[in-house]
Amino acid sequence: MVPIAEQIKTLAAEKHAVILAHNYQVPEVQDVADFVGDSLGLALEAQRTDAQRIIFCGVHFMAESAKILNPEKTVLLPNLSAGCALADSITPESLEEWMDRYPGYAVVTYVNSSAEIKAMSDICCTSANAVSVIRSLDTDSLSYARCAAWCQCQESERARAGCRDHCAS
Repeated sequence: MVPIAEQIKTLAAEKHAVILAHNYQVPEVQDVADFVGDSLGLALEAQRTDAQRIIFCGVHFMAESAKILNPEKTVLLPNLSAGCALADSITPESLEEWMDRYPGYAVVTYVNSSAEIKAMSDICCTSANAVSVIRSLDTDSLSYARCAAWCQCQESERARAGCRDHCAS
């Protein structure tokens, strides 16, 4: 009998699929993956492969990010109930309320958000580039759809000022 890991890898090769596994996946999943890493890194890795199918062992926003970056490829999420409390903590309705409350503000969204939230935003950032993204904006009116991004750029006075209305300081 052929071990399940070998069967998975063979099937993926036959289907021209790449298997991406997030760092938090169990070792058995990581062992069959072609690439293991963080969510954005994996979506970018999918761009560098000629595989037509992306199997993303992660959560919804990760698979959505991979699809945004690879619109011509099929992206599959093995566990459709896999969600992320952080990504789910902001809804389109709550972002719309923020936008109504702060018209004209640039909306900076943390990349670990749903595709719907990203689509409503002016720009997205990661924890690593939040400060440079915020500094690149030609506005002093900032709104943060993801306070996690603000937390990563507390040394920026501009960031603190922009998020004061939305986050407890």
